[in-house]
Amino acid sequence: MLAAGLAVVVILASPNYRQGESSPAGRRAPEFQFELNGKPAKLADLRGKVVVLNFWATWCPPCVEETPSLNRLQERIASRGGLVFGVSADSDQAAYEKFLKNQNVTFPTYRDPSLKGNLSQIALTYGSSMYPETYIIGRDGKIARKVIGPQHWDSPDLIAYLDILLGQT
Repeated sequence: MLAAGLAVVVILASPNYRQGESSPAGRRAPEFQFELNGKPAKLADLRGKVVVLNFWATWCPPCVEETPSLNRLQERIASRGGLVFGVSADSDQAAYEKFLKNQNVTFPTYRDPSLKGNLSQIALTYGSSMYPETYIIGRDGKIARKVIGPQHWDSPDLIAYLDILLGQT
């Protein structure tokens, strides 16, 4: 009986399961403003692209772990109308910049200075409660999928899924 109870607790605490959370798939991705290449921009400016919107932080070990595969994903999808876009929840600008350099981050990122606790205000708008979390946004600006926790973004399953989205017009 104790083992069964422990199993339930482990399942409910798992980052890939959130009891009662509805899927955001099909909803319009919440708008937000940011800087891209030193210029003001907003999410709507990326409409027409498949956007892999990744919420992360330099102090998050799983975020560090998945960064190399996000770099590889950006390289793979950029020429096909895809974009990996990272939103960091770092209060320390120097730590953020050091991370980008040390990890050779090749995808565009934005450090969200509007933090609420350890969470980016933008991430909270999306319903995120942990890092990393990623929202895959279709060319139409609607959320196609929410991915909880770190991923190997060059796994065959994720590549096949993204290939389908990138092939849609």
